[in-house]
Amino acid sequence: MTIHASAPAAARSVAAVRQLVGNTPLLEVLYRFDGHERRLFAKYESMNMTGSVKDRMACHILAEAYAQEQLRPGDTIVEASSGNTGIAFAALGAALGHPVRIFMPDWMSRERVDLIKSFGAEIVPVSAAQGGFVGSVQLAENFARDHEGVFLPRQFENQANVRAHASGTGPEILLQLEAFGRRPGAFVAGVGTGGTVMGVGRSLRAAFPKVKVHPLEPANSPTLRMGHKVGKHRIQGISDEFVPAVVDLGWLDGIVDVWDGDAILMAQALARGLGLAVGISSGANFLGAAQLVEELGEAAAVVTVFCDSNKKYLSTDLCREEPVRDDYMAPRIELVGFRAVR
Repeated sequence: MTIHASAPAAARSVAAVRQLVGNTPLLEVLYRFDGHERRLFAKYESMNMTGSVKDRMACHILAEAYAQEQLRPGDTIVEASSGNTGIAFAALGAALGHPVRIFMPDWMSRERVDLIKSFGAEIVPVSAAQGGFVGSVQLAENFARDHEGVFLPRQFENQANVRAHASGTGPEILLQLEAFGRRPGAFVAGVGTGGTVMGVGRSLRAAFPKVKVHPLEPANSPTLRMGHKVGKHRIQGISDEFVPAVVDLGWLDGIVDVWDGDAILMAQALARGLGLAVGISSGANFLGAAQLVEELGEAAAVVTVFCDSNKKYLSTDLCREEPVRDDYMAPRIELVGFRAVR
């Protein structure tokens, strides 16, 4: 093979990285709820470059920033993140030749911290006393204000986040559902930045205007309902203390609530019962989708996202015995199997 002079530049291009992002399988998960046959559909996002759905958003934001000359060679990428976004930008920064600095609440899992560092990025831990996640966002803004050559993705307000899913994840779901011979009835996803639920929802409604689009949050911490941080929860990556700017609650359908303990039990069941190694938010999304199947009827094709793998949660309660409560849904679910379309 002849390597041309332009090859090094091409090897560090967004086009090269994009080959590792997207086109993930859609799973048709078969299960029984209280003995009744059911199914739901889930995008298996751990097959992205760093193992999470956030790779889509990070890659798309950087591509648009390059195209608009907001991001230049040598610039430092600086972002506030609770984990997966930080991991995505750390890896993409390394691939594209950018230093990366991540401001992150100091109570995130050890695995998240170690993964970000493994890509050569710098982590600035932010304590609850320093403002937690809100403080992380402000510190990132302050750093950009005080330093030259800084690019802020601003994932919570950047509409490129929504466009990543409107142009990628949503169209993929439509094509894959067609392969299953189905049309979407509803989509539900936990709200971290809100880009997934807004972007996928936009794409699905453009094709099928009557599709229901539901945001999901922890019942322990109903931030969307209250408009500000309330309570605590263990579903890392969603409900980050405020309502993101990209989220339009008036455009979305009703908020779906899931208890964090129930989400943990469901994620554990998916791993033990089907070999699907998913994180806690994926367990929450499964339960949210299962709620909608019961509400809309078994004929409805309800779609969600399995956001990432369980590998980032090995030191958390996901890998410990979780108490079962009478009002939990997961114990009433018997997993049967799954089919996959890519």
